[in-house]
Amino acid sequence: MSIPSLVAAPAAFLFFLLVKIATKIAGVYPVTKLFAAPPREAMYTTLLMSTGLTFGTISSLFGLSHGIISQAQYSALVAAVIGSAVIPTLIANAVYLPRHLLPPSENEVGGPTEALASNRAE
Repeated sequence: MSIPSLVAAPAAFLFFLLVKIATKIAGVYPVTKLFAAPPREAMYTTLLMSTGLTFGTISSLFGLSHGIISQAQYSALVAAVIGSAVIPTLIANAVYLPRHLLPPSENEVGGPTEALASNRAE
């Protein structure tokens, strides 16, 4: 992968990244709604699913090694594939994380420390 190629032509990277994320949303979100997921959980699932890391990198490498695409195109494609996994994951965990499904932390009232103290008192 060539970082100078990405710096010289960021439009290709952004284009491929936006297309990959848009197709991810178009392919996964309707299925999550079909299974009656609430909107926030549906978007969380959508952003985490279908990253295509393996297929994207292998097909890009195939194109490069067979002279179908150039080094600059390969760099843009691989960067977009990696970005389409990392960026949606960061967004999903920051914005759409279903916190109501997580177990309570030890710092919350009634956590394990208070439970131990009340058991000892009995």
